[in-house]
Amino acid sequence: MTNDTSRSFAATVDWVHAGLIQAAALEPAPDREPGLGGKLFYAGDLDGVGSALVVAANIAGAATLTASSDVATQKQAIREGVIDFLVTSLDEALRILKNEIRKSETVAVCVSRSPDKVEDEMAERGVLPDLLPPGALDAPRFEAFLDQGARQIEPAQAKEGQTVLTWSVAGAQAHWLPRLDAVAGECLGCSQGRDLWSTRRWLRLAPRYLGRMAQGMRLLRCETCAAQRFVERVREQVESREIAVPVEIELSGHGDSKQYNFFPPQASEVPQRLNFAGRR
Repeated sequence: MTNDTSRSFAATVDWVHAGLIQAAALEPAPDREPGLGGKLFYAGDLDGVGSALVVAANIAGAATLTASSDVATQKQAIREGVIDFLVTSLDEALRILKNEIRKSETVAVCVSRSPDKVEDEMAERGVLPDLLPPGALDAPRFEAFLDQGARQIEPAQAKEGQTVLTWSVAGAQAHWLPRLDAVAGECLGCSQGRDLWSTRRWLRLAPRYLGRMAQGMRLLRCETCAAQRFVERVREQVESREIAVPVEIELSGHGDSKQYNFFPPQASEVPQRLNFAGRR
């Protein structure tokens, strides 16, 4: 029910998001949702990988700066909701970013120039990102930023005891996917601390920011116990026709993968509950 492109893109965003949340976890706030509000992330080129970086940063709550001189890439990023603003100069971008960073709000701004020109101007103007994309440590162009305290994010695989859970439905996605999201939220009770906060944040925001790029499916990194509980809850609700469409679920992690396909029974196969109220 899901295509490989959607699954791959969502998995890449999850991988990067986990690294961003690790960066947020360095900040002392154990009793609230981890996020990157107030932080500037420079994502580099707004190409295919760059789009995944920006989406992950949007979910993590960062203010993101990216660049591209390719008109088709710019249009696609706007159409898919990856970026909020397309501007023609670094000055315009900084005016937007400074305001949103001050309020700790999420925003993504693209400058319609080549990344190397934007990076040169950032260095000249003394613009220092808090976070840089994967691979920055091996890129000479980022050396000055790193020397001044910028940090490279490190994408992270699922930890021991975690599972990457995906689900999709065969029809009426706008109705049934939110229903399944709610079931997933109810199953997170075995998670604790920052893992629970970041999982709930992803569950709430990922559908919005992934949008059409992961259309028709959901992906959630969570504790294995929560994933197993989700499978059983969905099985029960499909068998009782509380969920009236076929559901496909996959659990993967640490080299192992399990797939489940649940199909609602025909109406004639569902046991009817007799109502004896009012009878004598």
